[in-house]
Amino acid sequence: MGEIVTTHGIEGWLKLNPYNTETTIFSSAREVILEKQGHRVAHVLDSNNPHGRQHLIKLRGVNSIEEARQWVGFDLCVPETALEPLKPGEYYQYQVMGLEVFERSGARVGVIIGVQSTPGGDLYVVRGEDKEHMIPAVKEIVEKVDFFAGRMIIDPPDGLLDL
Repeated sequence: MGEIVTTHGIEGWLKLNPYNTETTIFSSAREVILEKQGHRVAHVLDSNNPHGRQHLIKLRGVNSIEEARQWVGFDLCVPETALEPLKPGEYYQYQVMGLEVFERSGARVGVIIGVQSTPGGDLYVVRGEDKEHMIPAVKEIVEKVDFFAGRMIIDPPDGLLDL
């Protein structure tokens, strides 16, 4: 759902940069998973308050800045069963992780290893043979996402893969 970026105050609050600022999941999700470099810990979300483009969150049992510091840098996740239903043709960011990316011509670009949220929109981080590519997650470039085949087809503008 987002990355915990810092503490807030002295009573154990944390600042979260949400990956989707439009989500309403925080109003209903109580069970959360904190994840960092493959390490996962289940927690309970006691409170959440929007704070500009961020959220202030309070985890049950985390009552001081010292206890909160250990969670900075963790991603906040929710169980799949807590996710909002999607419209046809929509998908969650985590679902594209690991997809192989090919150009329309059939040339392999690489594998999606991350999604970077920016004010201008999401970028797929694609690890290629000799470098990483940043592919804008827009319908003008992403032609097809085939979860069954584990691949994404793109039509990049000239020069995008040279950056």
